[in-house]
Amino acid sequence: MNQDKKHTPQFKTLFCLTLYQGLNYRFRTAFLALLLFFSLSLVFNVQASSLDPSILKEGDIIFHESLSKQSKALKLATKSRYTHIGILFRFGQELKVLEAVEPVRITELESFIARGKNRHFVIKRLNNFDQHLSDQKIQKMKDYGRSFLGRHYDPFFEWSDERIYCTELVWKIYKKIIGVELGPLSHLSDFDLSDPFVQKMMKARYGSKIPYHENVMSPSDMFKSELLVTVIEKN
Repeated sequence: MNQDKKHTPQFKTLFCLTLYQGLNYRFRTAFLALLLFFSLSLVFNVQASSLDPSILKEGDIIFHESLSKQSKALKLATKSRYTHIGILFRFGQELKVLEAVEPVRITELESFIARGKNRHFVIKRLNNFDQHLSDQKIQKMKDYGRSFLGRHYDPFFEWSDERIYCTELVWKIYKKIIGVELGPLSHLSDFDLSDPFVQKMMKARYGSKIPYHENVMSPSDMFKSELLVTVIEKN
């Protein structure tokens, strides 16, 4: 057979059909499952590659809706879908996400996106970016952010550097290096804590000593900051 014909779509389709017809029922089922797996893999790879990294900049902030129990409580209390954030910096040749989880770490951008509900995310950027963020300032922000690597996540949302949570980390990076506050600080008492699920979570975490007047910065408050502009919104 002509070797060129073996590489045509028609030949490949005919080959797969012939192979499929020659299999018994059990192997046909396995064959179809394998085809489905590779098809889904292709879809997810296309979704991942659809994000053009050339439009991203260091210092961009990525928001998504995480899938934890804490996320459910945050959504109820803040009336916002966004419950987790990270900040983009270049590490090596790639833009990655510095995020406060357990512990503070550097995460592949695609991995961060995949953890969000339905892969939905929003990337925001400081307005008038070039006026505020020189290469030197970006490097200082990155260095300061890296100083938190390995630090424990703060499930109590205390305003200290001993442990740290996601929006606290990003807020403090911007405040420390360029003096910008990405949203006003709130108190726990400013949120809607009336839902039984929220009350149950708070009792489990704080007992009877709930720090209602602790300074906090929520993902929803940062998302609404007038100092940020939306660069990308996906799904």
